Amino acid sequence: MSNQQDVEVNRPVDSTPWLTDDERDAWLFLSSVIFNLPGALETQLERDSDLSFVEYMVLAMLSEAPESRLTMTELARQTNTLLPRLSRVVTRLEKYEFVERTVWAKDRRVSICHLLPAGREKILEAAPGHVLEVRRQIFDRLNKRQTVQLAKIGEAILGGKPSEIITVKKSVIEE
Repeated sequence: MSNQQDVEVNRPVDSTPWLTDDERDAWLFLSSVIFNLPGALETQLERDSDLSFVEYMVLAMLSEAPESRLTMTELARQTNTLLPRLSRVVTRLEKYEFVERTVWAKDRRVSICHLLPAGREKILEAAPGHVLEVRRQIFDRLNKRQTVQLAKIGEAILGGKPSEIITVKKSVIEE
């Protein structure tokens, strides 16, 4: 037996479920969206509203929350941001008096982020341009059927609709 045959015989069986050509194409498209779309949205927001994408999302999620407030943990979840980064973002937004943090009276370990009037004005100012950019980058390129398919694909990947995944429990921060 030659050395090459020995190597082939002793080589562990590769059980990696490699991507098919269709799966590889889908993955490359998805990874391109993951890398390129945030930059395009960030550029528009910074240019038109002097906000980062994460700052915009913080203001947007607070504007949609009951009483315009969320715990920092819930806000981190809704903005897909780790707590340490969110804390730095909220600190920046506090400097502009867009938000303020308070401590929950029932549990001083829980911080609550509140949208202030200047923050509401800022999100109302920024939202139209952001929506136009989202339309330009995504929905102007898709027909109705593709939009529905995109939502179903996102639901399958994330395990539910954002409106079902992101739930705000008012009782958590009722005083």
